[in-house]
Amino acid sequence: MKKKLAVTAIGAAMVLSMGTGVLAGANLQEIKAYLNGSITVKYNGSPVQLQDEQGAVVLPITYDGNTYLPVRSIAKTLNVAVNYDGATNTVLLGEQNEGVALAKNFSNSSSYHTKDPDLTTYKGKDYKDVYFDNAKSSRGSSFMLYPKGKYQKLVLQVAATGNDIERFFVQDSKTDTKLKTTTIAVDEGLKTIEVDIAGVEEIFVHADIEGDGGMFVPLTTSYFK
Repeated sequence: MKKKLAVTAIGAAMVLSMGTGVLAGANLQEIKAYLNGSITVKYNGSPVQLQDEQGAVVLPITYDGNTYLPVRSIAKTLNVAVNYDGATNTVLLGEQNEGVALAKNFSNSSSYHTKDPDLTTYKGKDYKDVYFDNAKSSRGSSFMLYPKGKYQKLVLQVAATGNDIERFFVQDSKTDTKLKTTTIAVDEGLKTIEVDIAGVEEIFVHADIEGDGGMFVPLTTSYFK
């Protein structure tokens, strides 16, 4: 089904809410506009309530015959990632052209997160920063990621070592929704796994590991996009 957004007003545009610090350095023109609480927004025929990041209700703005909707609220409704680059005053919607490596913001405190060259090398290549669980016992291995709704996709590179990984999954930790489930064979080498994560705040990544098996995830070549 095609995504459809209905707004009971003449024309529509979208604006992103920004802090006053951002606005102070922007190229601004003062206008006289109105918060318009009489406008109803519907998505696929159902009414939606526009909210900011904190969950507070926000209203459309009417100016010069056009209606302006908060882009963050609309992006959330349409399940499209949204972010703001303050350095370039750019609103980023959907999949970004350049990925952001997981190594940049990986905050897992597990002992399996390592930069030890003896552990970060796979098939002759040193990936510098990896998550490598090679404890060699029957168990599950997992870590958390925090995209905070800013990205459209997660691209993971994962290798099974020792034994095949019979179950590997990526889950929205807030809703317990499985976003991707797969297997990873040792002879596949580094397997690339793409996951749609639009609107997802927290991610739980898990692998079932048996016997002398392990999971190798290079954080420099796995990324958000």
